[in-house]
Amino acid sequence: MTVTRERFEQGMTYNAFKAQMTRNQERFQANEQALVLDPADVAVFSNLPRPLDVLVLAEDWCGDVINNLPILGRLAAESGKLNVRIFLRDQNLDLMDQYLNQGQFRSIPVFVFFDEQFNELGRFIERPASVTERNAQIQREVYAEHPEFGSPDVPVTQLPEDLRLQVMQATAERREASRAANNQDVVSALRQIVEAAQA
Repeated sequence: MTVTRERFEQGMTYNAFKAQMTRNQERFQANEQALVLDPADVAVFSNLPRPLDVLVLAEDWCGDVINNLPILGRLAAESGKLNVRIFLRDQNLDLMDQYLNQGQFRSIPVFVFFDEQFNELGRFIERPASVTERNAQIQREVYAEHPEFGSPDVPVTQLPEDLRLQVMQATAERREASRAANNQDVVSALRQIVEAAQA
């Protein structure tokens, strides 16, 4: 099933998505405001010959959405060339299942870029591999410094509540230090999609 203009327009605008959020609104807002965009990156989007439509699948409980959707939102606002419509993943599984990560995972966020005929130009799913590796490295370092946390192979969701909070706090502080690099990797990935579409 292909995405049509009619279906696309049923999605929420970026501001409407923010307004309906029930979780992580403050973090989302903080990420949006703290983001520093390189004018050269913004120019790639501003200089597009015509606007592109970007379909987004997201949920407000997802950390990757909270980190990465504000980047798309700011690029759209500052370039004036991205027409963003957001669909809640869990209410739009017919859309989600067209954009599975590795063909099997319902990972979010998903950003799908289309031209005016709704030909797909490229897609971004979840986060760049470089960010995944950076996060994994941070986790290894945190567990190495805190043997009381146990094994990094045990999912954090299976830890006792007090320990889980300690792990999450220690990890979050480290990840904050790598946010600028992570943000730039996301911008670069989105920039590659639109540059390839113009080639």
